[in-house]
Amino acid sequence: MTARPALPSLVGQPLIVGAGLAGVMTALSTTRPCVLLCAGRLDEIRPPHAASWLAQGGLAAAVGVDDTPALHAADTLAAGAGLCDPDIVRRVTDDGPAVVGRLAGLGVAWDRNPDGSLQRGLEAAHARRRIVHAGEDATGAVIMRALAARVRRTPRITVIEHAHARDLVLHDGAVAGLRAVIAGTQVTMPATAIVLATGGVGGLFADTTNPAGATGSGLAIAARAGAVLGNMEFVQFHPTALSAGADGQRLCLVSEAVRGEGATLIDETGARFTEELATRDTVSRAVWRHMMAGHTVYLDARKAIGAAFTQHFPAISALCAAHGIDPLTQPIPVRPAAHYHMGGVVVDPAGRTGVPGLWASGEVACTGLHGANRLASNSLLEAVSFGTWIGQALDGHDRPVRPVPGLAAPGLQWTQPPVGLRRLMSRYAGVIRSGAELEAGLAQVLAQPESDARLVCAAIMHAALLRTESRGGHFRSDYPHVAPTAHASRLTLADIAHLSAQMDTPVATTPP
Repeated sequence: MTARPALPSLVGQPLIVGAGLAGVMTALSTTRPCVLLCAGRLDEIRPPHAASWLAQGGLAAAVGVDDTPALHAADTLAAGAGLCDPDIVRRVTDDGPAVVGRLAGLGVAWDRNPDGSLQRGLEAAHARRRIVHAGEDATGAVIMRALAARVRRTPRITVIEHAHARDLVLHDGAVAGLRAVIAGTQVTMPATAIVLATGGVGGLFADTTNPAGATGSGLAIAARAGAVLGNMEFVQFHPTALSAGADGQRLCLVSEAVRGEGATLIDETGARFTEELATRDTVSRAVWRHMMAGHTVYLDARKAIGAAFTQHFPAISALCAAHGIDPLTQPIPVRPAAHYHMGGVVVDPAGRTGVPGLWASGEVACTGLHGANRLASNSLLEAVSFGTWIGQALDGHDRPVRPVPGLAAPGLQWTQPPVGLRRLMSRYAGVIRSGAELEAGLAQVLAQPESDARLVCAAIMHAALLRTESRGGHFRSDYPHVAPTAHASRLTLADIAHLSAQMDTPVATTPP
């Protein structure tokens, strides 16, 4: 529904915060009446309210006759650099073929061959062609349009648009409600089941492929409620964002699928300098180092793809054309950009956090699937799988709702983190890090005004300082080797507050 309903009529219904793929799948998978809170308009891509709309390459699933979920799991474990949970990896990759069918049943039209079989692309670190796609290189938009339409046709799902979560209400340590700003008014919504599906942290960096709202607000909300954050240091930088547009603007992604079809990375001399289908962290570091050596980096699809580029990658073709670039005759200028966060709120195999009544799904969650480095196109798979499982779990979660203090007052409008903070993160916590730079950056971050963004940036830098090795998406020039034993990292608000107190910069335990 589009018009905002009377909030008292929604008391006690599960609240799903975030309307990207993970949130929408959760709403569609429970049989209970529920509330879906969307930061923008549910079915509008411009501006995107969720990164799911921007996904290009597709969804990874072992659907080919030459493939198996076990092979998919092996590739996922290899990419994760020792920090994946093998049981979660097996469970999610086993679910892959069913996920493809589940989405088809919800109206997603996958790209198919003339014989009706699914078209399958190849992406980095996959041993088989297993990337199913829709709309060629517009998979995310095709999926989200289909699911948004299904949500609109589902009467038990109440959609509240232009809603931003601020904080949880707790009673005896368990979820009792949510404080949010809806269309400029701060409200309190009683609930005993809340699902955070608020996305990632790319918006905290100067160069990112993420929507502006991807600033880790769900991480801050969960941490203040007592949830544990895991693997916060692991940020994946995509090696091929389109290097064009105004400073500070979201960068457009040039999908890994382009390299999967043979495009090469070259510099201004035309020389190749790296293996294009290595893992994303490896390629991003190679591109970054080449840029720091004074080179300009391009993705060259002229020979490998040529005239077929427009047919196979229509969305990327349009993006390039908007910046005066013709991929048929020109190499595409690219640079690394913050793309995906492997860290998040620690959850169990059912998506539950350590706070009773609180779940987390999608990029905001740390499920154990991605480890230190996400395998390409596993994120859409994870969002559907965990969204489905959490939605089903909500059916069995029925606790009495307690009254919570009512609040209806002018609320703070969401604002993008200041450009200075984003530049700090890119400079000190970017593709290649060092202890000295992280310490300098953390001191400057903690000197910023109190905000959710400041809290999340501090958590990322703190975790990066503590990890004295290089693994997956975390690379330190002063510790360039992988430690012999892999260990996951865990942080709480108390840990961050202790560090901040040592630096004489307190961290608030209430929302700014």
